[in-house]
Amino acid sequence: MRRLIYALLATGAGSLPAFAALEQGATAPVFTAQASLAGKEFTFDLKNALKKGPVVVYFYPSAYTGGCNIQAHTFAEDMDKFKAAGSTVIGVSLDSITRLNAFSADPQYCAGKLPVASDADGSIAKSYQLKVMEGHPGIKDTRGQDIDHGFAERTTFVITPDGKVAATIGGLAPADNVAKTLETVQQLHGGKAKAAT
Repeated sequence: MRRLIYALLATGAGSLPAFAALEQGATAPVFTAQASLAGKEFTFDLKNALKKGPVVVYFYPSAYTGGCNIQAHTFAEDMDKFKAAGSTVIGVSLDSITRLNAFSADPQYCAGKLPVASDADGSIAKSYQLKVMEGHPGIKDTRGQDIDHGFAERTTFVITPDGKVAATIGGLAPADNVAKTLETVQQLHGGKAKAAT
């Protein structure tokens, strides 16, 4: 049973519902993390990112696994739409920064458009009240390489500039997660535009 759960997480074949994730209205924990965009490392700082507008923080189990590949590719394809809605997007997983350097530059997935951050010890995911499962020997990624880390549940948070969670999106298939997230930030942006007129 345990092996089946790990396999589902790694492949994205199943979408487990969010367990006790931070809910709408909660204060989002600020964090800094090593991140990569187009294979270049930088330090992502949520507090600084929120100064520019809403931030989408999406947690995913692992780079180079079925569902996570789909989700990263979909976010990358829609990145211009997220930017047009005034939002920043950051993916977070327990992958090492080395794995993320490759993933962030891979033209099939992040395509140099989507930044991804390393939460190697799972502390960021846990601060968002996400379930973090330990890794299991023998799990391979879509490249045939061993996955040597644990997994955070697939959950996305839309955080407003005041540091509050505007939406918690979990329990959806990877591409549906991105679509729902985009719809949420576009509604936030539309509401802001109306308030300004």
